[in-house]
Amino acid sequence: MPPTVVGHVDASTNSNGQQIVADREESITLREKDERQKIDKASIDYVLRSGLAGGLAGCASAYIDDTSMQAKTIVGPLDRVKILFQASNPQFAKYTGSWFGVVTAMKDIYHQDGVWGLFRGHSATLLRIFPYAGIKFLAYEQIRAAMIKGPEQETPWRRLVSGSLAGVTTVFFTYPLEVIRVRLAFETKKDVRPSLSGICRQIYNAAAPTPASKGAGVIAESVRQVTNHSGLVNFYRGFSPTLWGMLPYAGVSFLTHDTAGDWLRHPSIARWTVSTRLSNAPPGKPSPLNTWAQLVAGGFAGLVSQTVSYPLEVIRRRMQVGGTVGDGHRLGISETTKKIWSERGVKGFFVGLTIGYVKVVPMVATSFFVYERSKTWLGI
Repeated sequence: MPPTVVGHVDASTNSNGQQIVADREESITLREKDERQKIDKASIDYVLRSGLAGGLAGCASAYIDDTSMQAKTIVGPLDRVKILFQASNPQFAKYTGSWFGVVTAMKDIYHQDGVWGLFRGHSATLLRIFPYAGIKFLAYEQIRAAMIKGPEQETPWRRLVSGSLAGVTTVFFTYPLEVIRVRLAFETKKDVRPSLSGICRQIYNAAAPTPASKGAGVIAESVRQVTNHSGLVNFYRGFSPTLWGMLPYAGVSFLTHDTAGDWLRHPSIARWTVSTRLSNAPPGKPSPLNTWAQLVAGGFAGLVSQTVSYPLEVIRRRMQVGGTVGDGHRLGISETTKKIWSERGVKGFFVGLTIGYVKVVPMVATSFFVYERSKTWLGI
């Protein structure tokens, strides 16, 4: 057995050891540099950039919504017809259930109010576009950063909750404009052209809801006392089903988009779906999808989220126009649900869904596409 030499290090071994140490130090330096280069998502700079990117995405999706496929004459009117169907407007309820009915309803609106009538409520939509999209994407980025701090936390559940909370935040700040839009679109009286200010006064001065049962008396009385003093509560009519509807809609939308993005970045198909990583891309950010793949991911997200949340959207529409038809009684969530069920059964909760697909799928696809591209352009 050869003797063990203590304290002697071969020259070649020493050289290799120094090289290994040098490589490790360089690796640590690079990691530290990358960490410093990572954008602080809690910074004002990132918040402003992500909000701007979201607002641009909203404006772009609205442009597609109103202009692509000559949608100035198709999608805008479809949106108004969908609201009339969802809210069960007495004048148009007979047309629900078929595309022929949709066309007939559009003809009636045109003959009664002209082209202007087909776009009633559009002004409130324009006012709502930028803040709605800006807040939605900004909130998602902030909540996602708080809930998902690393790849090991990138789970479907956390994505779903992040998207849902972002949707709730957005709705809270923009819901009054949604109520105004629906009320403008719902108005069908002849020789009456409601203005934005006129509808706002009507909503503000509307009477408080009459309690339908003794159990609801205390709550209704509290609402009435507040409403009589300010009227601002009326701008949040139907807010509860909106919250319940937004939880699955926004959550499923972001979850589906992010999951579809992961699928499309799979190594087996990445050469057809992934674009070249840009030099200004932040460290850790995945390579961007190419145009068609990004649009597919966004469109799929719109399709799934619209389907999941649509019944609650119908309930919300009916509550938003409550008190404008019949005896003026405003119904709660349970009463509205029972009424829709008694009128048409399960189908009643999906009235106008096909119209929703025509509008939502290209709109959401465009929104996610422009948002991702805007983030790249803004260096986030």
